[in-house]
Amino acid sequence: MADLNLEVTYFEKGGPQNTERALEIAKKYADQFGIKEIIIASTTGITAQKAKKIFDLKNYKLIIVTHSYYFGGIDKRQEFPEELIEDLRKEGLIIFSTTHAFGSVERSFRMSLKQWAPVEIMAKYIRENFSQGTKVCMEIATMVADAGLISNLDDDIICIGGTGRGADTVCLIKPMTTSLFHQLRVKAILAKPL
Repeated sequence: MADLNLEVTYFEKGGPQNTERALEIAKKYADQFGIKEIIIASTTGITAQKAKKIFDLKNYKLIIVTHSYYFGGIDKRQEFPEELIEDLRKEGLIIFSTTHAFGSVERSFRMSLKQWAPVEIMAKYIRENFSQGTKVCMEIATMVADAGLISNLDDDIICIGGTGRGADTVCLIKPMTTSLFHQLRVKAILAKPL
């Protein structure tokens, strides 16, 4: 890829009010770079539903990454309504739920023992030094790579994440598996909160 001059959008505040704009930015750069695989974090399905209106499913592969099952505790099976998961799958979206790459068993240690471990420390610093959405983009890139959901690790992908709910961060990423995380590259942050 040759030198690039990119326009980056910095949202004044993070949050769901930026979702439509973040998705439009992702579409703009997906078209510019010829990227067909779009990875989107969606907790409740709202961002996924908005994405399918912007990305024509005949031309793009939308992979929606949900929170893992029981992420919020054993009282809530899934935050993303399971009926909506099935409806979106029928429409052609890939809905993927798995263990969070930057949490995993270490999250249990932090919660039960009040002891931070290396991967969660790394995630904390990415969140604090860049943004929550940047951390999410990097994390979901590794998760879909591990699951074999993207076609080729040599091809760039667009990842969309957010702060809490909605989308406010868009990254151009060269994906990699969790075991080779040191080779993942955030090639460009195209949008993020200040």
